[in-house]
Amino acid sequence: MKRVFDIVASFLGLIVAGPVIVALALLVRRDSSGPGIFAQRRVGRRERVFTCYKLRTMQTGTVSAASHDTPASAVTELGTVLRRWKLDELPQLWNVLKGDMSFVGPRPSLPIQDEVIGERRKRGVLALRPGITGLAQVHDIDMSDPVRLAETDARYLETRSFFGDLVLILQTLTGKGKGDRVGSAER
Repeated sequence: MKRVFDIVASFLGLIVAGPVIVALALLVRRDSSGPGIFAQRRVGRRERVFTCYKLRTMQTGTVSAASHDTPASAVTELGTVLRRWKLDELPQLWNVLKGDMSFVGPRPSLPIQDEVIGERRKRGVLALRPGITGLAQVHDIDMSDPVRLAETDARYLETRSFFGDLVLILQTLTGKGKGDRVGSAER
């Protein structure tokens, strides 16, 4: 039932949000040089690497690192707004439709985040499709704390349900959780 929901909701979401994604991508390009849509390699289900799409919120040329290891100065002015309202995640509807991701699950890590991947592997979390949102995200747990993150992801694995997913989606849409935080100081 979860995959059927993901397909139907992402398809309808792309129809409705498609013009918004295009408009925002154009605004991103106008705000700073570079593409409006950002493609990045992420670790998915069964440790398969896939390309994750987001609206670009950082300056072109920012080194590929975890958000918490990236200086706040790398985020563009428009990027700050997109991240605050989680609009940068809209292109991931395509990832959900393709089956790389789900609406709810553990956030996909970068292939270089060995500690996160290892902790998730120990707990069986990598059996899940990664999600646009998840239990850890609505509780403000990011990848800077790999053990706590993997424990929370494992709790989701053990207790997940369709109704629970709907609650997590609603919590995300109503602003619970801050999303991926960038470093607070210049690095």
